[in-house]
Amino acid sequence: MPANKYALLRYRIIDRCLTNKMRPYPSKEALRTACEEGLYGSEGDRISISTIEKDLWAMRNENDLGYHAPIVYSAEHRGYEYDDPDYSISGLNLQEQDLQALRFATLTLLQFRDMPVFQQYQSAIGRIFERVHATAQGDRLDQHVQFEQAPKTLGTEHIAVLMSGISEKQAVRFNYSKFTAEGGQQTERCIEPYLLKEYRNRWYLIGKPEGAPEVRTFALDRMNGVVLDDARFVRDPKFDADKYFKDSLGITAGSEGVREFRWAAAPLLSHYLDSQPIHASQRPLEAPAPRPGWKCYAIDVHPTYELNQWMLGFGADIIPLGPQDWVEDIAQIHRKALDGLKDGPQ
Repeated sequence: MPANKYALLRYRIIDRCLTNKMRPYPSKEALRTACEEGLYGSEGDRISISTIEKDLWAMRNENDLGYHAPIVYSAEHRGYEYDDPDYSISGLNLQEQDLQALRFATLTLLQFRDMPVFQQYQSAIGRIFERVHATAQGDRLDQHVQFEQAPKTLGTEHIAVLMSGISEKQAVRFNYSKFTAEGGQQTERCIEPYLLKEYRNRWYLIGKPEGAPEVRTFALDRMNGVVLDDARFVRDPKFDADKYFKDSLGITAGSEGVREFRWAAAPLLSHYLDSQPIHASQRPLEAPAPRPGWKCYAIDVHPTYELNQWMLGFGADIIPLGPQDWVEDIAQIHRKALDGLKDGPQ
């Protein structure tokens, strides 16, 4: 039976008595008095010796509590103590399902251990991982769970400086090269950093360039020479990180306004889309499907490059339905790909 709140308070008081190095080996009467004073002050006897005896038994044996406290009686000192001097119920006393969740969390943390921003904590992360997983029965969790990882993630060495700029509201300077720049030509940028965002194993900075009215997005793998600038800034109150990407797929916020995009999906793909929508606005459409067993969907997002990437990635398992200019764009991309195959090696 779960302990009531007064019992839990008594357990905490008893624990403090048993871990008090200044007054070791408390007797039952000393524990009773401490609980009495801790809960009721000096208003009279409300806790009996039998209650303390039941509390000691529960702390030792009650499975629902999960303490399994190593409380022993010292005949030499005529009082109680923990057989393990480092034990306390204030420490980690977790059920197996709690430990499993903690192991999963440490495995998540471990995948970032080699990032430059975490290197100073590499040893600590490793110790946490080994300590938690040492209690696992059978195979370790990392033999059962694998996270998606890129072979190499460029630009993570800039994260620490950019995080400092964001938290201290201090501008950052760096040289930047666009993918479309000829010969890797670079330009110097001074940015008010607002947000770091990861998308498909790449990191991006969202910030306002010096003198610009709106924020823009910069890929960390296109930066070099990132340093903090002396200039301080006041964060634009109109920028809301939670809302900035709300109506977008991917890393492009979009500037052409939100539109409804509709498509039909093959039966197998429909199961995937129903179980994991590609956007929060995704919904099924009560519309006639172009093929038997297919299902129609719609989302409300900005028209972006990432939207087309998603749809093209589904290949022949989708048919775009609207708007018409988007349908034509997707069709044109497929035509170019088909022409490329025709022109390739025979």
